[in-house]
Amino acid sequence: MKNQKSKFSIGRKNTAKTSGDVEFAIGRENFKFIAIGVVILIIGFLLMIGGKSNDPNVFNPEIFSFRRITLAPIIVVGGFLFIIWAIMRKPQENA
Repeated sequence: MKNQKSKFSIGRKNTAKTSGDVEFAIGRENFKFIAIGVVILIIGFLLMIGGKSNDPNVFNPEIFSFRRITLAPIIVVGGFLFIIWAIMRKPQENA
């Protein structure tokens, strides 16, 4: 029984680190790219707003403008794709 290892310690490495050596799965640069993606999303949603009519009985065709129907959704989808890329991007090794 002396040479048997505990079933919980088999294959474990000593992973004790000091509080300054904490590494996250997503690097600092990735968080910056995610923040840029969120800003792109906000810009896309801001481009969608507007075009309402002051009188509810009057139709305003501005709601169907190119900016609101085409450009803004493309920017929003691009923002989501940028965020997905930022999350999936491998963090750079510090040399």
